[in-house]
Amino acid sequence: METRSEPVPAIENESRDVLQPQPRRSVVNKNPESPQPTRPGSGAPSRIPGGSSIVESDVREGGLFESISQGATFDTVVHEGVETSNPALEIQRLQLWYGDTKALHEVSMPAPHGKVTALIGPSGCGKSTLLRIASGLETHTGGDCNVDRDSIGYVFQDATLFPWRTVRKNVELIAELHGESSAAMAERVDESLALVNLDEHEDKYPRQLSGGMRMRASLARSLVLQPDVFLFDEPFGALDEISRERLNDELLSLFKTKNFAGLFITHSIAEAVFLSTRVLVMSARPGRIVADYEVPFEYPRSHDIRYESAFAELSGKISHDLRGAHP
Repeated sequence: METRSEPVPAIENESRDVLQPQPRRSVVNKNPESPQPTRPGSGAPSRIPGGSSIVESDVREGGLFESISQGATFDTVVHEGVETSNPALEIQRLQLWYGDTKALHEVSMPAPHGKVTALIGPSGCGKSTLLRIASGLETHTGGDCNVDRDSIGYVFQDATLFPWRTVRKNVELIAELHGESSAAMAERVDESLALVNLDEHEDKYPRQLSGGMRMRASLARSLVLQPDVFLFDEPFGALDEISRERLNDELLSLFKTKNFAGLFITHSIAEAVFLSTRVLVMSARPGRIVADYEVPFEYPRSHDIRYESAFAELSGKISHDLRGAHP
C-alpha cells in the first residue's frame, strides 16, 4: 500500500499497543506559548543525573545524556480512525532555520514501538539533522519533538571507537558514563556482544577489526542500556555490499528480539525497503516529506526478498520520487 502527495500532510500519530507501565518521557516543546519544563525553583531545563558534564565528543562515543527530564502526559490522538497514544518518538511540524536559510519545513512523523521508519533523500536535505534534534544535539526553531531521551541509542556513520580500548571496553563505555559498576553491566555487555556476534572478539582492539566488525561493536555499545528508541545515521554506508547486506540481516534479527522503535537514515533504496516498515522520502532543502510508503512485507524477511517483483516495484516507485526530490 502506498500514499503519496506533494507535500504529505502532517502526520498526527500511528497506532501501537500501549505498553505498561508507561515510560517516563522527556519533551522538547518549541511552541512559545507552552513553557519548557524546569527544575523546581530554578527556571532552567532539568537534566538527568550526570548529564550536564557530558559534551558532544562523549555523545559521539554513543552516549546521549543531556535531557529535559520532567515528562509531560501525551494527549491521545486519532490517526486514520485509530485511537493511539505515546509513540516512542514523535515529530510534529518541525522547522529549522540557520539564520536566513530554512533547513527543515513542517516535518512530521511518529516512530512507534515495533516499527522501523526509514528516511531517504538527497544529501543535505536534513536527514541527519532530524536525528540530531531527536537526540538533543541540535535545537529546532519550530514545531515539537517528543521523545524519552533517557532511552535513546544512537549509531553514527562512523564506528567512533576508542582505539586504546578493547572491543569489550568500548562496549562498556556508555554504562561507565552512567556510573554503573562493572559487575552490574557485565551481563548486559555479554548479551550485547553475543547479539552482534562479537563475543569471541571482545579482547581485540579496533585496529584488529574489519569495518563491519567495528560497526557491530558500535551497535553493541548502544544496546547495553537497552534503549526504546534507536537512531541510525547511515551506519553501513561505508561498507562493501556483502558486509552491508549481512549487517542488514543481523539488524533485522535484533529488531525482532528487542522490538525497539527505529529511525534509520540511508541513501540506499534497497536497504530502506528491506529494513523498514515505512519509508519516507525527503525533498532537497528545505527538507520536507514528499512521499510516504508503507512497506507491506512481514517480518522476519528473507535475504532473497530483495529479488522479488513486489520489492522491485516498490523500490522503483521510491526511486521515482527520490529523483523528483532532487533540485
